[in-house]
Amino acid sequence: MTNPEATLAPPAAPAPVAGHRWSPVLAVALATFTVVSSEMMPVGLLTPMSRDLGVSDGTIGLSLSVTGLIAAVLSPFAPVLVGLRDRRTVLIAFLLLLGLADAVSALAPNFPVLALGRVLLGAAMGIVWGLAAGLGPRLADGPRTALAMTLIFSGVSIASVLGVPLGTYLAELLGWRAAFWALALLGAVSAAVLAGALPALPVTERGRLGGLADALRHRGVAAGTAITALVVLGHFAGYTYVRPVLETDAGLSGGVIASCLLVYGLAGVAGNFSLGPLSGHRPRAAVLLALAGVTLAAVLLPSATGGVGTVLLVLVVWGVAYGGVSVSTQTWVRTAAPGRIEATAAVWAGVFNASIALGSLAGGVVVDRAGHHAVLYAAAGLTAAGLLLAALTRPRGGTAG
Repeated sequence: MTNPEATLAPPAAPAPVAGHRWSPVLAVALATFTVVSSEMMPVGLLTPMSRDLGVSDGTIGLSLSVTGLIAAVLSPFAPVLVGLRDRRTVLIAFLLLLGLADAVSALAPNFPVLALGRVLLGAAMGIVWGLAAGLGPRLADGPRTALAMTLIFSGVSIASVLGVPLGTYLAELLGWRAAFWALALLGAVSAAVLAGALPALPVTERGRLGGLADALRHRGVAAGTAITALVVLGHFAGYTYVRPVLETDAGLSGGVIASCLLVYGLAGVAGNFSLGPLSGHRPRAAVLLALAGVTLAAVLLPSATGGVGTVLLVLVVWGVAYGGVSVSTQTWVRTAAPGRIEATAAVWAGVFNASIALGSLAGGVVVDRAGHHAVLYAAAGLTAAGLLLAALTRPRGGTAG
């Protein structure tokens, strides 16, 4: 059988930035925190937003779908769209656009205007994710790469710890619009931090559409992106509608739900920093653990709403597992084709965001037609399919784990 690495001539990866300062890595982590907080904020505000705008929970869930869809379309083409422009300049510009998008959402008098803000957010997300996901090897080299990627993706899990729960608390005090104003400010702050900490990130080779297709022809990359799609589809189909489950089945108040989401987020940080380093050495093992945890939690949550303790236990399992999904799946595709880091990162980001859009959209349809339990069981089925695929395949071109 022909070896894909032998038939493809991968371009040389950009050289890492000189030195080993961690401030640039932490600045990119703040950017991912800002992006994910902005993207996921409707999860914590689903009920008050739907009530104020006069639409159903499923319709507000579509605000996640709109964002993810736009990001999914742009992410794979980010290297092509930005051409030879310095990656630092591009990231700063699109973090500013993200702040503007959150301001539009905060001002929205109805769902169409909210959707407009989320479209702008999706555009910002698409470019930021399409570039940031592959920056770890440029900002740190050798044994530091795995830690750099873990730190960058810690922004995802810390967004659940601080972003969504704090936004939920702020909404309880000042209304849901205050949460989006806070995000608009955070976008501006994140852009300023990138400007101060991130070194120049020039590129010497223009991204091309054929490079994306070449990356997907690699079996390890194709398997990794399919696994990513299944677990993210399942997660967002279920997790987007966790708040209504906790309200209706467990009878929890808004403040208690915010506390539960905080615990979930803390567990996510633990998962990121546990499975992140593991994925640097054994990406397949990290992926298997992450998908098994998400599947188990989605199956158990409908029967765990008898008390706060059981709810928290399931959310901890879910948080730890999903906290490692981003870094482990991205490491899988990077390990599969180490000579195509920016192209594979862009493809991975596009698949990730498309799955967010489709997952929350499918979840909204199931919730409106079959109820909250059905969506959680459907979510478990999708992640179980990803778990099976991960068990039957492995990344190529590095440690299989």
